[in-house]
Amino acid sequence: MLDQGRAEEFYESMRAAMLTELKTPLELRDVEVPLPGPGEVLIRVEACGVCRTDLHIVDGELPAVQLPLIPGHQIVGRIIELGSGVTEFVIGQRVGVPWLGFTCQSCRFCKSGLENLCDRAEFTGYTRQGGFAEFVAANARYVFPLSAEKTAVELAPLLCAGLIGYRAFTKTQNAERIGIFGFGAAAHIITQVAVALGRRVYAFTRVGDLKGQEFARSLGAVWAGASCDSPPNELDAAIIFAPVGELVPRALAVLRKGGIVVCAGIHMTDIPSFPYRYLWEERTVTSVANLTRKDGIEFFELISKVPVKTSVTVFSLEEVNQALAAIREGKLNGSVVLKIAADD
Repeated sequence: MLDQGRAEEFYESMRAAMLTELKTPLELRDVEVPLPGPGEVLIRVEACGVCRTDLHIVDGELPAVQLPLIPGHQIVGRIIELGSGVTEFVIGQRVGVPWLGFTCQSCRFCKSGLENLCDRAEFTGYTRQGGFAEFVAANARYVFPLSAEKTAVELAPLLCAGLIGYRAFTKTQNAERIGIFGFGAAAHIITQVAVALGRRVYAFTRVGDLKGQEFARSLGAVWAGASCDSPPNELDAAIIFAPVGELVPRALAVLRKGGIVVCAGIHMTDIPSFPYRYLWEERTVTSVANLTRKDGIEFFELISKVPVKTSVTVFSLEEVNQALAAIREGKLNGSVVLKIAADD
């Protein structure tokens, strides 16, 4: 009799793009399919977004990478096996796996609602094997049910670009005029959310990126210019998605009194010194670290009411190094996604 926790098909090996040495291209390998442990699910990956964080990992800009590693943390797929104790999902259900992959639930941060700062957190595609593969095992507590109405490719960017963008956006509170520095994957999603909620978005791109500025305006930005340009109005808040420390004083310089600058990346180059007057008058600089399950629940509920269309450039698993190169070059608008299996 078939175990009720398993699909009818069984798999022994899978194709995966693996990082075996820092600062080198990923290698396509045949490896064993992971087994889901207690409280985990095994997912057949349909698509996985490619993020700048993946690039930081490959380039050795984040610490303590244990190799070999399968990167990828914007995963969409179907559950094919349930580990012991998992009752909230069923075989065949479409789900998404984000960056935050496990928390201890017992440290002071977890107990105070700040599980994103957990002392023993694990991260998908970084300290846990990720989704640049045909299958992935994930902790069921950090798996989100997803709609079957959109394709896996359309949904994948929501699992990081969308979620981290949303957490950054919530830190701007009731800001009416929001500047966004670095108009990539997260920016193109959260701009649509902000505009739908009646906010005014001011987009800042690389110097000379007229195509990116046009893209921002097409999504509802009221103004778009280069990062060195001055917007027509003072900003109430700014979100920095680009990993460029020198943008922090630049954002502070165009902020009103009492405004906030939110640094949304996991890695950023050093912030240069700047005049105290930029920070004076109760301006604030803060960062966003990871996400919480609450963020995910709120975000997916919100976009069920606020239409968000992801702009995606698709690569195959075999083209993963070209996808990473495209992100490094910064020439693509929107998100980059690996299509790994056909949508069911």
